[in-house]
Amino acid sequence: MTTLLLVRHGETDWNAEGRLQGHTDRPLNDFGRRQAAALAERLAAEPAIDAVYASDLSRARETAEILAHRLGLPVVTVPDLRERNWGNWEGLTGSERDRVEYVGEERDAHGERVIRAVRRIAEEHPGQRIVVVTHGGSLRRIQVAAYGMALPVIENCSVWAVAHEDGIFRPIE
Repeated sequence: MTTLLLVRHGETDWNAEGRLQGHTDRPLNDFGRRQAAALAERLAAEPAIDAVYASDLSRARETAEILAHRLGLPVVTVPDLRERNWGNWEGLTGSERDRVEYVGEERDAHGERVIRAVRRIAEEHPGQRIVVVTHGGSLRRIQVAAYGMALPVIENCSVWAVAHEDGIFRPIE
């Protein structure tokens, strides 16, 4: 069984403003960097972590780099861990999106891409503890695979664990 510690990246200015980021490459803000540093300290005190993976978008990659530096590990970037491509909704707030017809990546296509990537990571590390830093929407797709439904909004720099064994994701209680 592989244990996956799933992390949402630290805060960006667009998170603070309620704007969809998707594939738009927004950096962490100062608060997001502090969130990542605090998480790194917490994870360093837990059982050993064997590898750190991240989306290639800078907000996830930088969060992973802060964690990995504290753990003495490299970061492996995986483009398929990216957030959903929100297309013409990227950069918009909820009220702005209400006035624009959506044109972008479909939820199922995003889910298939993310699950394929996380499954591949887990299969490359049987029996190990792996950190995967990604995005809120990507994490919801993993929740659906593990729990059968998406859970409430995942806060920036929060972490939760799932097990992967024989191609199946399941929650760790």
